[in-house]
Amino acid sequence: MKLILDGNSLTISDVVNASAKNSKLAITSKSRIAIKNSRSLIEKWLKNNDVIYGVTTGFGVFSTIRIPIEKIDELQKNLIISHSAGVGEPLPKEIVRAMIILRVNSLAKGFSGVRNILIDSILKFFNANLTPLIPSQGSVGSSGDLVQLSHIVLAMLGRGEIILPNGKIVPSKIALKKFNLKPITLSAKEGLALINGTQMMTAYATHIAHRALKLLKLCDIAAALSVEALKGTDTAFDERIHKLRPYKGQIDCAENLRRLLKGSEIRESHRHNDERVQDAYSLRCVPQVHGASRDAINYLVEVCKIEINSANDNPLIFAKDKIHLEGGNFHGQPLALALDFAAIALSELANISERRIDKLVNGSLNELPKFLTTHAGLHSGLMIAQYTAASIVSENKVLAHPASVDSIPTSAGQEDHNSMGSISAQKCWRILHNAENVLAIELLSAAQAIDFHNPLKCGKGTDAAYKTLRATLKHIDKDRLLQTEIKKSYSLLRSGLIEKNVERAIGKLK
Repeated sequence: MKLILDGNSLTISDVVNASAKNSKLAITSKSRIAIKNSRSLIEKWLKNNDVIYGVTTGFGVFSTIRIPIEKIDELQKNLIISHSAGVGEPLPKEIVRAMIILRVNSLAKGFSGVRNILIDSILKFFNANLTPLIPSQGSVGSSGDLVQLSHIVLAMLGRGEIILPNGKIVPSKIALKKFNLKPITLSAKEGLALINGTQMMTAYATHIAHRALKLLKLCDIAAALSVEALKGTDTAFDERIHKLRPYKGQIDCAENLRRLLKGSEIRESHRHNDERVQDAYSLRCVPQVHGASRDAINYLVEVCKIEINSANDNPLIFAKDKIHLEGGNFHGQPLALALDFAAIALSELANISERRIDKLVNGSLNELPKFLTTHAGLHSGLMIAQYTAASIVSENKVLAHPASVDSIPTSAGQEDHNSMGSISAQKCWRILHNAENVLAIELLSAAQAIDFHNPLKCGKGTDAAYKTLRATLKHIDKDRLLQTEIKKSYSLLRSGLIEKNVERAIGKLK
């Protein structure tokens, strides 16, 4: 696979696919012309000894200090070395590779003043499937993700560490030599252009958005299976109800549920002889809760679409107008807010899923056996699976506290408002993983509960999901290691097979 970047047409799927696979990168000839034009201006201004932030001056609060022409290249190298101050566990490999894709795409717009030869060196590095080992902590989400981006450039300079294609971690110098790559050299503006951007936040955001969109469908599928298992009513999903409160997410979710449950023998078995007038909120209000989270996730998607094709360094070079403008496109506030919102939305999907899990295993609230085992006492069934879900959603409640409401000044007060979007991104990533695990437990529990309604069959959509689950997850007739069962359910959830088989049965879900 080869991904050709032009600075304007990158998609979320492009970023996710190219960063997760051994893809190759290139840029368009039009981008090369734009890059050359902006670089020509940098060279001209250097000859004129013009004052340009980060080119002929220091950085941050040192922006008032002029740098001699003969020290310009040293300034850029020193910038990378001094800003490589990260700590903490390494970033996931796919996030680091997404960062490189995003940075090259931003540079390909032609507003950053770098040389084409520098872009070529970065492309060779990426195309060799080399991944810098990057510490996860240190960014405050303004002036870009300076620390993490600096560590990427550091590896390309022949310092730091690199993950080889076989997964082995070696010093950068050894990796570059092994793949016949020369360390990059930095000229005026280039160090600053490579690290002044939102690429770590955006890398996380694109991966989160991509996976969350898939998770939304699975949430509806899991909820529909729980409705079947608990012999709930489909009345609450009637289209007429949702047209009177026309949030798009709510309407789409209700439609999914109706289609998933259509033709259910389980539903028909109690339609006219059930004393219950309505179900608990975790069933009845699925469209309202899932729908609100849908709308929040889609907001993140729209932010990502803009950010991945933006120029977000400083200063920006406008070749047509022959001018450089100092600004703040590196500020991560748009991403910080969207990621905090997405974190809350994902937490709520897990919250309501855990409540459905409790309903499934409770026993006192339905006709199902307690903890979904017929050997109560001797066997504990799915009792502790609900504990695990409860633990996870409690953790999410702590993680969902917004990072974007905080700001700590840096650079002696010159950078006096920071987005903390880097923290928003990493918290949201953790919450996404947690939510997927809770959904895996609900799928496992719902399939177990539906077994007790045999020979009655589920609806066309829910039956497809149930059969997919049962092809991998067998009925738990006596206690066995639940960790293994949850892992199997999680792997199935991530595989995409559940929604694929459902959509084959009833058509594409919203």
